[in-house]
Amino acid sequence: MAIPNPPTAPQAVPSGGKSNLPRHDVADLGLAAEGKRRIEWAEREMPVLRLIRERFEREKPLAGLRLAACLHVTTETANLVRTLKAGGADVVLCASNPLSTQDETAAALVAEYGISIFARHGADRDMYYKHLNAAADIRPHMTMDDGCDLVTLIHQERRDQLSEIVAGTEETTTGVIRLKAMAADDALGYPVVAVNEALTKHLFDNRYGTGQSTVDGIIRATNLLIAGRHVVVAGYGWCGKGIASRFRGMGAQVCVVEVDQVRALEALMDGNLVMTIGDAAAWGDIFVTATGDIHVIRAEHFAKMHDGVILANSGHFDVEIDIPALAKLAGDDIREVRENVVEYVVNGKRLHVLAEGRLVNLSCAAGHPASVMDMSFANQALAAEYLAKKHQDLPKGVYDVPQEIDVEVARLKLAALGLTLDPLTEEQEEYLRSWQHGT
Repeated sequence: MAIPNPPTAPQAVPSGGKSNLPRHDVADLGLAAEGKRRIEWAEREMPVLRLIRERFEREKPLAGLRLAACLHVTTETANLVRTLKAGGADVVLCASNPLSTQDETAAALVAEYGISIFARHGADRDMYYKHLNAAADIRPHMTMDDGCDLVTLIHQERRDQLSEIVAGTEETTTGVIRLKAMAADDALGYPVVAVNEALTKHLFDNRYGTGQSTVDGIIRATNLLIAGRHVVVAGYGWCGKGIASRFRGMGAQVCVVEVDQVRALEALMDGNLVMTIGDAAAWGDIFVTATGDIHVIRAEHFAKMHDGVILANSGHFDVEIDIPALAKLAGDDIREVRENVVEYVVNGKRLHVLAEGRLVNLSCAAGHPASVMDMSFANQALAAEYLAKKHQDLPKGVYDVPQEIDVEVARLKLAALGLTLDPLTEEQEEYLRSWQHGT
């Protein structure tokens, strides 16, 4: 593997003064034992990643690779970075969202597993970017991103490192959108595999993972009964489909807001109402955005809402609900009424924003179940292995996960679940190859 090998970046003194630990900035190393228990619990539901880690330990396909990852620091992610380390990579991890970090997981990765982590729950913007830079300080050969923040930082502020980076991967829809925009502008400096586009990622993680965890986050934050509520879901991609499905399953009446005609028809035929956001604003009790776009819910919509509504976001960035506009409407009449619930009073009506408009499923709950992240992170690990071997053959650009990786992840998942499939008979194979058979 022809990977550039510049001098190793200077090692910062670890927080807490414990020089036997890798570079890190975490909230409390005393949480490590609890974090290890949680990581081990998640691993029980991640058999595919465990099988990959066992092979990586034997074969070391990532040996000599410095890998900077910007991901949600959760128990599931912990098992991914453990797998990358087992494969021989020198890994550093920073958070991809200030509210998604599980401090006990971060502590365990440092103290129990010897992995360099820069992540604290509730980090402000300055700390968030300090952590991004700390990850980039490793001078990575490969990036692994969730939302494209690390990639963007390197391209905008650390361009001298681009020649050292051979490839990268991207986890989520929003990040893929940003990467494709970079590629269209001829601004992307290296090949990136869009892990989000794998069927074994978006069909399961985005739909079932986001669907369940979003409802979980809203219930944990509010303790509201869902049955009978009017729920507005903005966006009917795979995440929106999952969210709408889970709310319907709990007895809610669901309305979908879309800008795409085909998705709007699909939403209607799946049993949802379809409205404009202007009409839905007066109808909804709970609003959930999952579009990846900016200012889906705006000032003119807040003015139409009734007292007591809940506003939540499951898109990657906190821009889908125009919170600055809401704050301007409310003036000084803003207060926290529950943990992760801020109340804005507009014209005497109380509007409630969850988790500062950030990812509600990770900020108010535990994120996706480990069993779906098993497939997503299996794709990440195998994509890293693929790029370590094939990066020299890939021009700059955005690439889908190779089909053989997608199929292998599905095969391993079925095997782990104890399921077998029927093979085609010789007669069936011949029939599918032929054109002579008619009616």
